[in-house]
Amino acid sequence: MHAMTAPRLPHHRRRAALACALLLAAALGGCASFSQRDPVRVHLAAVEPLPGQGLELRFMVKLRVQNPNEAPIDYDGVALELEVNRKLLASGVSDQKGSVPRFGEAVLAVPVTISAFAALRQALGIAEGESLDDMPYVLSGKLAGGPFGVLRFTDEGTLSLPGSGRPTR
Repeated sequence: MHAMTAPRLPHHRRRAALACALLLAAALGGCASFSQRDPVRVHLAAVEPLPGQGLELRFMVKLRVQNPNEAPIDYDGVALELEVNRKLLASGVSDQKGSVPRFGEAVLAVPVTISAFAALRQALGIAEGESLDDMPYVLSGKLAGGPFGVLRFTDEGTLSLPGSGRPTR
């Protein structure tokens, strides 16, 4: 009996396999260097009313994006969700493009929609005794595109409605 040996690849296929392996190693090394970046800081800067349609409410949410890294962050699209009192209140998207400079900041404006159902759910929560003071919020979303792919962000805090006796954040 003869021992079976693996078939030998032709020279051009070996070169192609080696090139693919080198590209994969470079890509994995590049991904490891992305993890060296400090996280982007995103904070809720303002919420301004917009004209709505039907039963929905519309607002312009302004986000302050801070880049504590040595390279600018290019983005091509923004998506976000806003939860208040642990309930989804608003969501929005924007196809805007831009860049946050290295060790710099930018303010992004994203239109968001509050459905009639989400507004009713919040109103029912308040009617059941939830306070208008120190309402917890979570703002989460992503900056899409650019050489780093998708950058996800989260901002948490509390806010108080005007006239409730507490300052809003």
